[in-house]
Amino acid sequence: MMNKINKGFIVVLLCVCSVLVAQNNIQKQPNIILLFADDISARELPIYNSTVWSAPKSNTQKGGNTSNLEFRAQTPVLDKLANQGCYIETAWAATVCSPSRAMMMTGRYAHLHKWWHNKDRGKAPSGKGNWNLYESSPYNIASVAKAGGYSTYWAGKTQMNIDGFEFDEGCFTPGEGSYNKAIYTTDFRLETRKVNGNKKLFNADTGKELTQKSYVQSGWYWKPHVQLKNHPSTGKGLVWWPNDKTSKQEIGLNVYGPDVELDFVFDFMERKQKEDQPFFIYHTSHLGHDAFDFLHPESGQKWPGTPKISWDGSKYTRITPNITGDNGVYDTHETVTESGIHHHINYLDYQVWQYMNKLKELGIENNTIFIFCADNGTSGYGKSSPVSQKGTHVPLIIYAPGLNMTKKGFQNVLANMSDMVPTIAELGHVKIPDSYEINGESLIPFLTTHKKTHRDWVYGYHMEKQIIRGDYVLRDGNDVWYDVSQKQNDLISFPKITYWDSVSENHRKERDELLRILPKYNLHEAEHDAPKKGKDKPDPLTKYN
Repeated sequence: MMNKINKGFIVVLLCVCSVLVAQNNIQKQPNIILLFADDISARELPIYNSTVWSAPKSNTQKGGNTSNLEFRAQTPVLDKLANQGCYIETAWAATVCSPSRAMMMTGRYAHLHKWWHNKDRGKAPSGKGNWNLYESSPYNIASVAKAGGYSTYWAGKTQMNIDGFEFDEGCFTPGEGSYNKAIYTTDFRLETRKVNGNKKLFNADTGKELTQKSYVQSGWYWKPHVQLKNHPSTGKGLVWWPNDKTSKQEIGLNVYGPDVELDFVFDFMERKQKEDQPFFIYHTSHLGHDAFDFLHPESGQKWPGTPKISWDGSKYTRITPNITGDNGVYDTHETVTESGIHHHINYLDYQVWQYMNKLKELGIENNTIFIFCADNGTSGYGKSSPVSQKGTHVPLIIYAPGLNMTKKGFQNVLANMSDMVPTIAELGHVKIPDSYEINGESLIPFLTTHKKTHRDWVYGYHMEKQIIRGDYVLRDGNDVWYDVSQKQNDLISFPKITYWDSVSENHRKERDELLRILPKYNLHEAEHDAPKKGKDKPDPLTKYN
């Protein structure tokens, strides 16, 4: 009798313990992975159902619009995540890389951080040099995540001084300081050299002067320039990779930068999971960005090929690259794709599949929030364009199976890249002081309640030009107004508003409201640079339960 009672008690106890463990896992602070792709318009992803997308481009091909299915990206994994999670119809960034990344990393617009355009940045308070983001905006994406108890990792593209950001570790491609400077691992680099007193652009791999239009760059795709920050195998600070005997044997033509990034991201995730430490991954991939094609230096192709992959309906297979040659003459043995942004997007989908597999392997799929987005419109189409929403409209997919999301699939709402900092703050239970201006709005209330909308308007910028829209109207950087109340097949060809009497009262009311908002941010001329004395140190971040 006692044995039966004891056995029964043990069974009940085990059941109770199982429930408590399950509840603890559900309540555990979620990991966050933010995959920020480069120069990819929303229209490039099939989930957005645009009737046109971007064609390959080169020195002889202009790219532009196409409806040719041969150049359509295939994204089965992102499609699944978008439908099982959600995706936002109208997510906006700035029109070009640097100011968009500034918006993402600070949760603020250019009137505060002063990054108006790639080469139009406000001077520091001293009047010398540009104002660093971590100085203009101390409560940035890294410091907020750290305050929330996250271990932090930055992988991929930087495009800024990284020293002041509080990321614990990183893998940078290209590494800091490699532009126009030789490093021992690779000569895939375009550099300037003086010829008869004039600067000329040369391919360091071939030693030849470029006859085609390009710019100084270090290779971030094939045979990349890679630098690690604070990796356990290297100690503190920045170290060039490869940095040990094994990796030095691996480096070469078949090494693909996006693969290196992901390998180190996974290494970080594995270590943090063993430490039972929540992590925040900020993965700023180059994929989507055009670049010089070192494997085909005379081709003029703008989106270098990726390793070949194939999808069989349930899993991806990747062909191991086999590239031979040197000095600008290479044979890829049909293991590398042709040029085209669609191949870059396909490879991003493959990497997202790898992410999902790793989360399952680590047992944390249901306790990780995965966000996919991009920094601005596609090169040759929307990048650096203030017209309509060509430059600002980017994809935004949120997959969070453990978040109890009330939103599934397509969401006809407005969102902004500035929303990421307050979203991460809320996930980390971090209170940003009211005295500190944040322009983003946390997505969590929209994602987890029955709230029907997220934002009333979204904002972008292009130097002195301002772009803003609501549900009814859009004003672009050229002061042209559009009726955006109806979705267009190409996501862009909204009717222009010439006569305001031809649209509804709701259109006119929203126009007036947007015009009241714009002057607050219209400071390109009046307050282009940092305040001369800087700003008082804001109140500290606090963490709540």
